[in-house]
Amino acid sequence: MVEIYVDADACPVKDEVVRVADRYDLPVHMVSNAYMRLPQGKSVSQVIVSDGFDAADDWIAENIKPKDIAITADVPLAARCVENGAFVIGPTGKDFSNTSIGMDLAMRNLNAHLRETGEITGGGAAFSKKDRSNFLSVLDRMVNKAKRA
Repeated sequence: MVEIYVDADACPVKDEVVRVADRYDLPVHMVSNAYMRLPQGKSVSQVIVSDGFDAADDWIAENIKPKDIAITADVPLAARCVENGAFVIGPTGKDFSNTSIGMDLAMRNLNAHLRETGEITGGGAAFSKKDRSNFLSVLDRMVNKAKRA
C-alpha cells in the first residue's frame, strides 16, 4: 500500500494532503519536531521526533519505501527519498524526480551561496492559491501513478 510522508514542520498543504489521502484511503505520516494541531483524517498519524538537526528528515528517509510519496520543500530530503524509489512533491507542486534532482540540488546550493554572500536578499515568492491548486493536481496524479507502479 502507498503511504504518504509529510515533512510537516512548515508544510502549508497539510489539509490538502489529508483530503487526497482520505479520498484514496492512504495512510499519512505527519513528521515534525514538536506537537502540532493536524487536520483530521481517516489514517493520519503524527510522528514527533527529537529536536536534533534533520531528525524529521532522517525519520522520513529511513521509513519511506519505494512507491511511497513524500511531501517536502527540503531538496536534500527530496533527494534522499528519490534515491529510495519514492515519489516526491514540493508544496507548490514541484515534482522531484531522478531526472531533475541533480539540478534541484545544484540550484539549492547556488542560491544558498548567493544568500550567504549577500547577492540574494529577501525570501522567495509568497505561497499562492495557484500553488495550492497545482499541488493538489500533482498529488492526485502522483497517487494514481504510485498505485499503478
